[in-house]
Amino acid sequence: MSSDYRNLFRIFAVATLLMGIMMSVAHAEDDDDDDDEQAPVVRNVQWQNECGACHVAYPPRLLPAESWRAVMTGLDKHFGSDASLDAATAREIGAFLERNAGSSRYATTGKPVLRITETRWFVREHDEVPARVWKNPKVRSAANCSACHTQAESGNYSEHNIRIPK
Repeated sequence: MSSDYRNLFRIFAVATLLMGIMMSVAHAEDDDDDDDEQAPVVRNVQWQNECGACHVAYPPRLLPAESWRAVMTGLDKHFGSDASLDAATAREIGAFLERNAGSSRYATTGKPVLRITETRWFVREHDEVPARVWKNPKVRSAANCSACHTQAESGNYSEHNIRIPK
């Protein structure tokens, strides 16, 4: 092989290698995985009215069924508030949440996760959010989805609809 062909081959090999590395880095940085966040939003009037009266009516898919069962059985001490419901309403909302619950693969431990913010999914999706954002008075906590997710009320958590308060 002549030296011209060897040099051309080396240039091609280096260019191919660099292109592969650049594509890998670009793909690794791309966490735009909105497919999960665009799942159809299911509705239930009781759930929307009761849960949505105090906070975003969190989509059932964000916790597994066993977690929703635990949340619903502890409404008398619901994160520092008494959110007790009459038995019929509690049964209807509980059944709705369990029927539309997410996978338990998002849980961090073997026991029911009561906070969406403690699921593996949430931690992975929000790992780039600096601590100062959670401390911002306009955000207050990681549970205040609608502070940053402009369409959280409609169940849309797409990265394309995020506005971090200043």
